[in-house]
Amino acid sequence: MNPRQPAGDFGENIAAAHLARHGFTCLEYNFRTRFGEIDIIARNERYLLFAEVKTRRSGARVSGEEAVDCRKQARLRAAAEQYLLTHRTNLQPRFDVICVDTAGDSQVAAVRWIENAF
Repeated sequence: MNPRQPAGDFGENIAAAHLARHGFTCLEYNFRTRFGEIDIIARNERYLLFAEVKTRRSGARVSGEEAVDCRKQARLRAAAEQYLLTHRTNLQPRFDVICVDTAGDSQVAAVRWIENAF
């Protein structure tokens, strides 16, 4: 088992709850394609949201935002295109990054939601 997986799952659960509080309904978790994985796919009345979730301990050397580099963005776009091929929608697609900073085990220090990140 990947030692980072429990932290990633924790962050994704926090992010999903954060999205729900802001009117989004989560449709898919960990949607996998040969191009990559999308952590959360959610929707509201206007947007189909493809969210990348990054969980970091507070004070980490690389922030969650920095970890979503050009290569990662390209993989997310390709995976989203695969999703859209089989899930037609009239909603506007959008790519967001949700950073969950932790202050130890199971303690959330901050949630930063970067809307329309790329």
